[in-house]
Amino acid sequence: MIAAVKGWPAALAVLLFFLPRCARSADDPAGAARELARRTAAFVGRGALVAVTWRNLGSLDSTAAARARTEFETALAESGVHVSEIAPTAEVQITLSENQFQYLMAEESRKGDERQVWIVSWKRGAPPVAAAQGVALEKKLIWEQDEAILDVAFPPAGLLVLSPAGVALYAEANGKWQPSGSARVTPAAPWPRDLRGLLRTAGKTFQAFLPGMVCSGATEPALSMECLVADEPWVLESGSQAILLGNFAAERNYFDGRITTQSGVRRTVPAFFSAAEIEDQGRPLWVLAQVDGRSQMFDAAFQPAGAVGQWGSEIAGADARCAGGGQILATRPGGRGEPDSLQAFAVVNQTAAATTAALDFPGPLTALWPSGGNSVAAVVHDLRTGKYAAYLVSLVCGK
Repeated sequence: MIAAVKGWPAALAVLLFFLPRCARSADDPAGAARELARRTAAFVGRGALVAVTWRNLGSLDSTAAARARTEFETALAESGVHVSEIAPTAEVQITLSENQFQYLMAEESRKGDERQVWIVSWKRGAPPVAAAQGVALEKKLIWEQDEAILDVAFPPAGLLVLSPAGVALYAEANGKWQPSGSARVTPAAPWPRDLRGLLRTAGKTFQAFLPGMVCSGATEPALSMECLVADEPWVLESGSQAILLGNFAAERNYFDGRITTQSGVRRTVPAFFSAAEIEDQGRPLWVLAQVDGRSQMFDAAFQPAGAVGQWGSEIAGADARCAGGGQILATRPGGRGEPDSLQAFAVVNQTAAATTAALDFPGPLTALWPSGGNSVAAVVHDLRTGKYAAYLVSLVCGK
């Protein structure tokens, strides 16, 4: 399967390394490179000159990456297209990345005002399957501070914390997080009252999504970040298996309902706070926690497929394969400003069933985002201390 999308910015194209595990379009990096070359040649036309840049954000070794580059250029030449930095008629950027299940090769090609994005994947090998039965939730306090926390992420350099003022990087030393750098954000307009933000990392690089803004940065060799005023969709992932692009309502605290699916299809759904993907007997479903208080299931074509029981506004998907498949973590329904809880659910025959006991927190959950694999990042406004606390909540099989 190859995803092809017209008109996406390069920053978002790179983030498509969160491609679902079912997208298997090549046997190896050489095959992926040849397929991208075929698409490129059809796009730019015979006789074109293209300038090509490569980035490796994953763990693919240099030998395999070099072979892929050679295969790409050879296949281009066989199609009558040549690589040249002098007066190119098109520009190509290729990014190598990965998720838990696949290696990914993403290309953005530009020819004048036209832009195309393609993604090819190949398997890393089967992920480990949990043999134990049952599932439980465990939480670990990661960080707390007086200022609101919007999201946290874990690049190789340590801990990245997104706050209304910007991002801060912390490195671990003697079992504690020590400041390692910070970068401020200057909003073009006052932030909405219920500010939300999202971090996505890819090796040493990261993006921060904020209402009406998108920031790109790197954590090494030193923390750096650049922000642009842009109405870009946020990349919503579910565990490491599926993604969805959602347009955020810049002056509110929810997504306005304009979405783009993994295959590039645009849909309009009811406005929602959060989204998660789950399998129902092998059939993928998306669940949206809508602003009207209902959690609604949608099929692969984003047609309504049933309602879920009473969940709160924050939901997130995780990859734990125990209890029959992946799980969705959901907050409880309730009033604002009260202690909250998280509980894991599976879906069978379009019916959600709890797979864990509720995990209690000392205040309302203000943010819940996937953190890779079996974990989610949960931010709590602690009513005991008044501080904001970030927890890593993990699904553990065999409890």
